Amino acid sequence: MSTAAPASLIDVTAAPAATAAASATAAASAAAPAAPADATAAPAATAAASAAASTAPAGPPASPAAAFDVDLFVIGGGSGGVRAARIAAQHGARVALAEEYRMGGTCVIRGCVPKKLMVFASQFARLSAEARAYGWDITSGGFDWPRFRTHLHVELDRLEQIYRRNLASAGVAIHDQRATITGPHEVTLADGAVLSAAHILVATGGRPHVPDTVPGRELAITSNEIFLLDDLPRRILIVGGGYIACEFACILNGMGVEVTQFYRGAQILRGFDDEVRGHIAGAIAAQGVALHVGCDVVEMRRGAPEMIGAVTGDGATPAGPVGGDGIWVKASNGTSASHDAVLYATGRDPASDGLGLEAQGVAIGRRGEIAVDAWSQTSVPSIFAVGDVTNRIALTPVAIREGHAFADTMFGGAKVTADHVLVPGAVFTQPEYGYIGMAEEQAREHHRIEVYCTAFRPMRTAFAGSDDRCLFKLIVDADDRRVLGCHIVAEGAGEMIQMVAIAIKMGATKEDFDRTVAVHPTIAEELVTMRTPVRRA
Repeated sequence: MSTAAPASLIDVTAAPAATAAASATAAASAAAPAAPADATAAPAATAAASAAASTAPAGPPASPAAAFDVDLFVIGGGSGGVRAARIAAQHGARVALAEEYRMGGTCVIRGCVPKKLMVFASQFARLSAEARAYGWDITSGGFDWPRFRTHLHVELDRLEQIYRRNLASAGVAIHDQRATITGPHEVTLADGAVLSAAHILVATGGRPHVPDTVPGRELAITSNEIFLLDDLPRRILIVGGGYIACEFACILNGMGVEVTQFYRGAQILRGFDDEVRGHIAGAIAAQGVALHVGCDVVEMRRGAPEMIGAVTGDGATPAGPVGGDGIWVKASNGTSASHDAVLYATGRDPASDGLGLEAQGVAIGRRGEIAVDAWSQTSVPSIFAVGDVTNRIALTPVAIREGHAFADTMFGGAKVTADHVLVPGAVFTQPEYGYIGMAEEQAREHHRIEVYCTAFRPMRTAFAGSDDRCLFKLIVDADDRRVLGCHIVAEGAGEMIQMVAIAIKMGATKEDFDRTVAVHPTIAEELVTMRTPVRRA
């Protein structure tokens, strides 16, 4: 996950090979790409094989199975690694997997799943207020973080055990320790054990990035630690403008935390549709988040001065220290303030360091991403990589598809590559943002377009007196009438975009949408009732 432009917002008319511009390593081509090189060749031959990885014939291991301890060794127990291991084992491969932390990886343990549960938890104060407008006699109490956190970790433990059971039932040998690559066909575990493998798959994901140029950076927490806090902070500063930062700003604000958000750019959610970015920024600010764009952290120190100017910087209202354990922050706009916690959400880096990849000749990119071809094969034919560590599209469902395609290709007798074209996604701000296809700014660079867009107050919240507005937007190719992009900002946008994505993936035109009868009364009916473009370009 990163704050860079989402890789799924790409030209839907380009051949898949052209879409690799959205991701330097997504190398699918319009014709079926050549199969991966034979990874079981003698180590002396692998250097020559790596140069021809895109043209050498594919197939199951050519060497006798007894030549290696396992057919596949997977490093990383996240979604992509677990899927690859399980499917490969079901195809009859002998598979081992090493995970040094907890099974389930970022998504299950410290990402998508706990974050979404926090989203749910953060919405109930607002729902309680709406309920009173609908006639319900409801008295809201405070949010009990320790109670929620305890229940959260019980649920995460349950999910982790499901991952473990699924691996075990497939016959995968699990090693709960770190593994490093010490040869093109060799893995060394933290306890000193050495195993040989016909194929090695790296699926170690990514980790939060905190700039090392900020004095006091060690005082900050990241999205990894937010789920482990003993108590919620009373005041928090969130640094970053990507979707992780914006999601946590909304979550913590909904839980009653006083939230300030810094983003050094001109507008949050860089890389997404500009109209959507402005809409969400306005919604976040209207909910009470103190959003400051064009602003960054200059310095952080433990403990607060006796008197600190308010974050507005006018000096008119001095703010007292949070306490001896507070974090004093000086901002690039000349202001300073104290917070109970500072959360950095400034992107994620591929977790490729310390695995021994460079020593084996595996090509690594500037940010630490493992370079792979369309088959997820690295420059060393016996070593593959899937998921966030490759920095293609950093989404859990994509990692799962990559892992599954790898296993089917290498052990299932199929030739399958993951499809990185027209990948839908959702940002769980409040309201949610669901997207598929191109942003308006991208579309107008390559197409003559018509833009259909509407923003309005939804019936349910309008009845309760809220000024919240949802947004629906379609970007249409003016020549062939295909819908190039769809953007929804509304409650349930993530659910809606999944269904819209099917139609757009199939090549639906604006007239296909128009011919569809509306479901009334729903907010989603706007998708099929927008008749007049608001602009053309």
